[in-house]
Amino acid sequence: MVPSSIRVLLVDDYEPWRRFASSTLQKKPGVRLIGEVADGLQAVQKSEELRPDLIVLDIGLPTINGIEAARRIREHAPGSKILFFSEERSADVVQEALQAGATGYVLKSDAALELLPAVEAVLQGEQFVFSTLAAQPSIKERRERVLVSDVVPPPSENAEITHCHEVALYPDDVSLVDGFVRFVECALKLGNSAIVLATSSHKAAILQKLKGVVNVEAAVEQGNFVAADIDDTLSAFFVDNLCRGPSAKNAADLFEEAAKVAEREHRRVAVCSECTSTLVTEANAENVMLLERVFNDIAKRYGADILCGYLQSAFPNKDSSLILRKICAAHSSVREG
Repeated sequence: MVPSSIRVLLVDDYEPWRRFASSTLQKKPGVRLIGEVADGLQAVQKSEELRPDLIVLDIGLPTINGIEAARRIREHAPGSKILFFSEERSADVVQEALQAGATGYVLKSDAALELLPAVEAVLQGEQFVFSTLAAQPSIKERRERVLVSDVVPPPSENAEITHCHEVALYPDDVSLVDGFVRFVECALKLGNSAIVLATSSHKAAILQKLKGVVNVEAAVEQGNFVAADIDDTLSAFFVDNLCRGPSAKNAADLFEEAAKVAEREHRRVAVCSECTSTLVTEANAENVMLLERVFNDIAKRYGADILCGYLQSAFPNKDSSLILRKICAAHSSVREG
């Protein structure tokens, strides 16, 4: 039975997300936010002190990450239910989060639609995993195994590599920069490798904002982070606006070093790439789709998580709306920026 008064602790180090989550949670009758904290150790301490009914917990946190915090919370506040609220969508990370004691997992990009249903399910004692992942048979099997035993064997060496190739449509430049920053921040805080491909102005803005939330210099030095100009990158594929037959192998060379680092550390590669409006024209439709196929091949080959970002202004008329439909169909999911 769901308690009439629901005491919630919110844990996220990104203040805009805390504001959004707080306002969304308080739309549910009976929800009372009893605390907000910004790092993993504080989450454990406040959980023990306040004993909330529900803890909404990010994964990429300072001091200790959310998964380790969840393990400790299970010891110190076993009566509190845990719902992860993250932009990390790897099936392996979701599996680890459930093993750590969480009952639910919501993507931040889907939270407007799924956060409150997830809260309801978790408080009812049911497990909730975000819809795009829960639909996969392999995830259904993992969920059943977690419920049965709390111990899930590691995937075999022959298991299929999971990957994600998404597209995001951003209303303006600021939204694109913020979306890429959140994507890279989450990847780096989890110890994954991250690559940014953007226009020179967007790349500069992304780097400036990233420096406020992660140690960019250390990530570059360790080989975990690469930022490149998308126009320079595309010149490897196209000459005089015509396709010169780039192969997936040539494109994959851009990610080889980051992939090697990630493989050594048993981590993943996250790539966010901007597709400029000059490429999104009727004449270039074939080239756009070729580029998306190359990215999809990279995602499969390296088990990478790829986010392709487009400005909505790149699709102003009926001709470009046809390209947009093709672009969306080429991705595993579409998110609003």
